[in-house]
Formats: sequence, C-alpha cells, structure tokens
Amino acid sequence: MERIKCIVAYDGNGFAGYQAQPKERTVQGVIEQVLERMHCQPIRVHASGRTDATVHAVGQVLHFDTTVEMTADRWKYALNAQLPEDIWIVSVEKADSSFHARYDAVKKEYRYKVWNSKEKNIFGRHYHYHYPYAVSVEAMREAASYLVGTHDFTAFCSAKSDKEDKVRTIYEINILQKNEEIIFEFVGNGFLYNMVRIMMGTLLDVGQGRQKPVEVLGILEKKDRSLARKTAPGHGLYLWEVTYPSHRKDN
Repeated sequence: MERIKCIVAYDGNGFAGYQAQPKERTVQGVIEQVLERMHCQPIRVHASGRTDATVHAVGQVLHFDTTVEMTADRWKYALNAQLPEDIWIVSVEKADSSFHARYDAVKKEYRYKVWNSKEKNIFGRHYHYHYPYAVSVEAMREAASYLVGTHDFTAFCSAKSDKEDKVRTIYEINILQKNEEIIFEFVGNGFLYNMVRIMMGTLLDVGQGRQKPVEVLGILEKKDRSLARKTAPGHGLYLWEVTYPSHRKDN
C-alpha cells in the first residue's frame, strides 16, 4: 500500500464544490470516479480542505492510498488522461504513510481577484468579481492590517460553519493592483467557512468608503456576523497554495 500526494488545479465553475454530494458534480466525486475505474473498487481521496461551488483551485492538495504500483510520473499521466478538462493534476509524489493532506497543512494561501472597472471583462467574468465602484486601495490595506494576527473570526464566518473554535491566525494580507485588476492575497494557518469571502465583502465596503478602516477592529471584537458585510461571490476566489512541514515531503 502506498500513499499518493497530488497537487490539483480546477476551474470551479462547473462544480457544486469540492466535496462529494449526491447527484451533484463535484471535484472529489469526479476524481474518485476515475480512481474507482483504475482500481475496480471505491477509493477515497482526502483534500487539504473543501472549496464551495464556483471557487477555483491552483494548488489544492489531496492524498489517497493505493495498491497499484506506478511511478509518480505515470500516476500524473494516467490521472490526467481520464480527468475532464476542468481538472488538472499539477504534480504527484509518493508520500509517507503518515502524511495527511488536511491535518498536516501548516499554511494556506487564498487569492481573490476583482475586476474594478465600470466596463465588464466578459472573458474573465467567471474568474473575477466585477466590482464597478471606485475604491481606495490604501483604505483597504489599512483595514486588512487589522485582520492580520491571531483573532476570533466569528464575525467573518458563515453561520453554517460547524467549527466551534473560530480562532485563526492570518500571517499576511497583500493587496496588489494592476490597472483594472486588484488581487487580494490571504495567507494564514487556516480559514473558516466563507471567511475569505466575508473579509472580501468587508474590505470592498471599506474601499468604497462605507466603513472606516478602523471599524474592522470593532467587528472582530464584537464577534457578530451581522456587523461584517455581505459574502463576496465564489468565482473570484482561488485556493492558491497549501504548505506542509518540510519533513513530510518525500524526497
């Protein structure tokens, strides 16, 4: 028995999310169908975390156990040959039997892309959130600085979350602007359900002048979801990279 670790990219627009759901097309479901054909029995895959409907991934990580003997390169070729065009296995490596894609992750990076123009980018409409209002990037950067650190993010978490512990650490938030595109980079030790998208809705409201940057502190302290702004759409969000301790990598 070998444990296989994969980095996976996918276009979230054609999926009802990552996690397998009855009668729904999901990333996990499609990958497990391919593995079942290869093994002639069900194979369970475990990911670093779930992504919602329309959310994309550049660096999702998953693992599964197999009795099939193939090189890592051959696994990549065999999987990509059978997967649909909106999923791509970026890399494959054989991992230690103790490796776990979810529980061993020490850092995650999400990116959110905004198209900030009155004119729509119709060719990027599924991959950017079109936000036509003038915003202050500097105000958003100031507001983001209050989110960095270890906090209880109850106010920035969906009520549907099943996590009791809502304390997370955000290591950095970078906001980069190039012409009409604004990219928000969120790096942390973990993220709650809809956390990045709720932070995005709040930061954009600050950028538009509807809230002062310092008000973010009060939202954190009061732990009240109703004080944070609306959840930004999923199609602008990307799971960009998942980091693991170096000793977990198979050399």
